[in-house]
Amino acid sequence: YVPPQIRKAQETLDDKKREELGRLKKMVNGLINRLSEPNLSSISGQMEDLYMANSRKDMNETLTDTLMNACVTAVAMPARLMMEHVLLVSILHHNVGIEVGAHFLEAVVKKFDEICKSDAEGKECENLLALIAHLYNFHVVHSLLIFDILKKLVSTFTEKEIELILFLLKNVGFSLRKDDALALKELITEAQRKANTADKKLQDQTRIRFMLETMLALRNNDMRKIPGYGPEPVEKLRKLQRTLIHSSGKETQLRVSLESLLSADQVGRWWIVGSSWSGAPMINDTNNKTQQKLHIGKVSSKIMELARKQRMNTDIRRSIFCVLMTSEDFLDAFEKLLK
Repeated sequence: YVPPQIRKAQETLDDKKREELGRLKKMVNGLINRLSEPNLSSISGQMEDLYMANSRKDMNETLTDTLMNACVTAVAMPARLMMEHVLLVSILHHNVGIEVGAHFLEAVVKKFDEICKSDAEGKECENLLALIAHLYNFHVVHSLLIFDILKKLVSTFTEKEIELILFLLKNVGFSLRKDDALALKELITEAQRKANTADKKLQDQTRIRFMLETMLALRNNDMRKIPGYGPEPVEKLRKLQRTLIHSSGKETQLRVSLESLLSADQVGRWWIVGSSWSGAPMINDTNNKTQQKLHIGKVSSKIMELARKQRMNTDIRRSIFCVLMTSEDFLDAFEKLLK
């Protein structure tokens, strides 16, 4: 039971909060609407001031919503516009804190997964994929996520997926080759295998042939064979990004997999430092019990007695104690602890 006077105070607080959020949304919206390459410096500066003046949570949510409304539409968005929006996120990600990019990335990936499953007719999927590609281009996210998405698309391998693979490779193919040539080679092999075993109705189409040709051009580092590929706009914006980041030299690329992002609500967000976790236990009890039964090996009863005296009351504590007490040197201890 909440007494009326306290209830009234809560309601006014909520109204006040709502008003503040509305005002914040208007300000962020105004800045995003004016966003272009020449004024990126001043707009990113104003955004940083807003981050200093408001709570991070409110700012992250407002910025993500505004950008999603601006960039995820049923029609294909101009590539240049996409790049400028993502560049703003990357500058804030480097200057304000990695939770900015992490929040935006998680929202984009979840929306992408949802729309891909729903078979929507519009171009939302391509727009979301372009956002993810440019987050990689501007060093917000590691190539691990891009490879995860490509593997997922190759494993499904329908016409829509082939279209998306081509779109992604055209945007970030050569960067992927630079980052992890071996993983790209494995992906190409897998795609070739899928193309050979695909249904006849798919195999007759020139789309698959075109995709395989694009992949071979990537593998051979032949830019001329990819129609419409131009690295200049991205390079130009990367130069601008370098001038706007007051970098402290710390690693800001989020090395996070697709699976981790999609299951963030169940297992927490380990990639954000200090991200508090208030959900259900991360590992269910059945897993826990199996993990507790650790193999200690043959340990003398004397050591076990010592462990008991030192109040090592769980299997894992006892095993660590026994390892430390019975190891010959630090290398031996390290090996045993790893096991």
